[in-house]
Amino acid sequence: MGKWRTEARFVGMAVDAGVARVTLDHPARRNALSWDMLVELRAALLEADDLRAVRVIVLEGAGPDFCAGYDMQSAYARYASEAAGEGSADLYRSGSGSFDDDAWKLERFQELLRTPFTLHKPVIAKVHGHCVAGGTDLALYCDMVIAADDARIGFPATRAMGSPPNQMWFYNVGPQWAKRLLLSGDVVSGADAARIGLAVASAPATSLEEEVMTLARRLATIDAELLATNKRIVNIALELAGAGTIARLAAEMDSRAHLSRAKREFDADVAAMGFKAAARRRDEPFGDGTVRPSW
Repeated sequence: MGKWRTEARFVGMAVDAGVARVTLDHPARRNALSWDMLVELRAALLEADDLRAVRVIVLEGAGPDFCAGYDMQSAYARYASEAAGEGSADLYRSGSGSFDDDAWKLERFQELLRTPFTLHKPVIAKVHGHCVAGGTDLALYCDMVIAADDARIGFPATRAMGSPPNQMWFYNVGPQWAKRLLLSGDVVSGADAARIGLAVASAPATSLEEEVMTLARRLATIDAELLATNKRIVNIALELAGAGTIARLAAEMDSRAHLSRAKREFDADVAAMGFKAAARRRDEPFGDGTVRPSW
């Protein structure tokens, strides 16, 4: 299929007129991020970055959502099998391992998720439907986010499960909005995300394609080496402002959060009633969980 890619199950890619469209393509699971999907995604992004015919990359999701987070149902099923003595828990770092085991695994996931940030070519995240939890980790590693007005963007898992392991929130919205969203786990609409800086623009859902592709085609008229120059100097500024260090520490903070009483109680709910029911119970006190800024 390409220099970097082999046969893919969860990620698609097409190239036209200088724009590579990389698609999370597992709508049955709302494009939840599994290890296999992220390996395929990294390969597709590297392929697009390597192809001379590509100048800009658009990252999107198939189906009704951009990405509903990490594939926690599969993760909890794996934890349960490992706890029962099945699989290879005795050979590799398991789901019920130590603080260091947990941090190690989160760091490996983040290496894959961080790929858009490390590419030379610009990546635009086209966000619709839900972009929550791990979906925001991925979107915020892209160079720009354009969202549907009615998209829902946030990290509800901070209410009981952990902390975002990438922490690009601070760099996009500043300390107060980062705290407002992460301490509550509330979400914002795509329209409000654009107002606070979490997205560069928003558009009605019916116009999102046009909004994204207008920008992508505009950038595709520019020499790829100039695009790389200007992307990378901004990213170097982010690195000098501590983004790389914060990303490493964020994985350790997420591991710390996994040791909290709230996480133990949530895990007990998952074991008793399943992940979806546990998440509903977690979120019930927050109503629709949406921040509506006053402007």
